[in-house]
Amino acid sequence: MAAAPRLRHPGSVVAGVDGSEDALSAALWAAEEAFLRRSALFLVHATDTDALARYLFQAEIDESRRTGREVLDHAAETVSAHHPEVTVVKELSDRPPSEALRHAAALTGTVVVGHRGRGGFASLLLGSVGLRTAATASTPVVVVRGDHSEAEHPGVVLAGIRDDHDLGCARAAAHEALLRRQPLRLVHVGRTARPRGERTASHERPCPQAADHVRVQSRTTGLLREEFPGLKIETEGVKSPSVPGALVEASRGAAVLVVGGRRGPGYLGPTLGRTTLALLQHAHCPVELVPGHGPGHGSTP
Repeated sequence: MAAAPRLRHPGSVVAGVDGSEDALSAALWAAEEAFLRRSALFLVHATDTDALARYLFQAEIDESRRTGREVLDHAAETVSAHHPEVTVVKELSDRPPSEALRHAAALTGTVVVGHRGRGGFASLLLGSVGLRTAATASTPVVVVRGDHSEAEHPGVVLAGIRDDHDLGCARAAAHEALLRRQPLRLVHVGRTARPRGERTASHERPCPQAADHVRVQSRTTGLLREEFPGLKIETEGVKSPSVPGALVEASRGAAVLVVGGRRGPGYLGPTLGRTTLALLQHAHCPVELVPGHGPGHGSTP
């Protein structure tokens, strides 16, 4: 009889709330995740008054804290109405939002943020708090996006893999699939090249590293099946000129898309790679970024 896989310590679930509907939706998603993990849900609201204290009157600081407590109370009441079985802990912080979320998550927690926060035009893309948190966190970050209201059809857990550095990401996705009792689908996108000036699919030619792509997919699948013998694992190889485009399309109907949080200098924004940014902006389901550190992870952009 095969031994059951060793589940990682799930850690806490931390959700940032700012009074917006997107943040509240993210908090509800986080509550479901906390229920699956059998852990508490920490709701965090950050006033960012530490950095601004010298420029504010005490009355303004007090008002900011009062508003923050109201935001936390409303979010906690909404979460408890939907998930009365989840223990909710409220935390009001004077730190900047991203720093407060990272502090609450500590070494093992998962941070959950909404796709759009309060703010102007920039929030249409992602939201400065979500972007900064995703770019700087050392623990997993979930950006909740897409229509996930049909809880009775949770969908598969999707993992995007590119090379051996993504083994840690695939393992994290396997744990999510076990928690949700859903299949895990590994999607490996092989980039196709096109001659300059050609736009039709008939002129696409395989990437020279196609053999490596097959090897990575086979190796990752084999290791996961050995480590998680009771988990149903599906594999899919996709050829596309756009890696993020193929993953966005694959995300339709998925419960969550898990990808490695590739980072590196030289990109527009706080060190997130272009594929990661595209997924955070366009995926059809929540996106979990697994930081590139520790065994099985890499940090190449």
